[in-house]
Amino acid sequence: MAKKKKAKKKAQNNKRQDGLVSADEHVLDRLYLVIDSRKGADPDTSYTARLFSRGRAQIAKKLGEEAVEALIEGIKGDRPKLVAESADMLYHLLTLWAATNVKPKAVWTELARREGLSGVAEKASRKR
Repeated sequence: MAKKKKAKKKAQNNKRQDGLVSADEHVLDRLYLVIDSRKGADPDTSYTARLFSRGRAQIAKKLGEEAVEALIEGIKGDRPKLVAESADMLYHLLTLWAATNVKPKAVWTELARREGLSGVAEKASRKR
């Protein structure tokens, strides 16, 4: 059993070395790349391409719908549904980022800048 796990891990590491998946990439980074690659694709065969063809406002509207659905499930306390709606919301957020050419690294950098700051202090710094 341990040999199978080691072989699987080695195969995953080989993929990373081949450039398919970077060891430091997060699933959201990989999803963003897939989403971004759908720009200009056929809207009849790709939901993401269909979103892009409808424009940024429609993508933002869909993100809002998914956020409300996640909020509802969070209030209800239905964890499996909250997980599913959260995934939908993140997908649509990444799609909006791609539509506006916001790279995940820019968001990760902003989050890292805020790390360790008091929420109150961080909000106050935005008002300046």
